[in-house]
Amino acid sequence: MKHEATFRFESESAHFLYDAVKPETEGVSGRSVADVWLEGNRILVIRVCAEDVSALRAALNTWLRLINIAKEMQEIA
Repeated sequence: MKHEATFRFESESAHFLYDAVKPETEGVSGRSVADVWLEGNRILVIRVCAEDVSALRAALNTWLRLINIAKEMQEIA
């Protein structure tokens, strides 16, 4: 993949965010791929790789929206 972006989210509940979004990385094929992992107990890392810039932009929109929704759901719960 030619293009890559990595985001780190520091949160007391990083492991809950990880559990919420990790299933989205499985069984996906297309012009982009994403990997999610934890660094310690407080940092969630998402790396998105894509074949072209527009695929990267679309994938980043999706992943950032997923993180935002997971954070909002955690606040509600």
